[in-house]
Amino acid sequence: MASIDQPIRDLSGGNQQKAVFGRWVLAGSKVLLLDEPTRGVDVGAKVEIYNIINEVTAQGGAVLMVSSELPEILGMSDRVVVMSGGRIAGEMDAADATQDSIMQLAVAQVEDHLTAAATAHAKKAARTEKAAHSGAKRR
Repeated sequence: MASIDQPIRDLSGGNQQKAVFGRWVLAGSKVLLLDEPTRGVDVGAKVEIYNIINEVTAQGGAVLMVSSELPEILGMSDRVVVMSGGRIAGEMDAADATQDSIMQLAVAQVEDHLTAAATAHAKKAARTEKAAHSGAKRR
């Protein structure tokens, strides 16, 4: 049975997360930088963590949250910034964001990179073929 004196390390993952959030809230933190705050926790703990995050913002605080879970992004965000390849691929209001629009931004840079690589490969192959042809004509 859990008690107030139980070390945080002995709690479940979700309860550890909630305890850390509780410390930040009690400390009066106005800005939270969260990286995958609900990864590995059960659904019930996620809801409680979302409530804590909403409490911080309701009190005028700011939250910057990184998440790979699209439903979490759509449900918790006022604004969505999509990163791809270490760069900002796009930004949108959460009201305009959909899973499809987020994924289009996330993969656009990858598609551009693949297209550029294919074009460079084709140009190199054409130069090699041209060089082989001109060498054959000289013989």
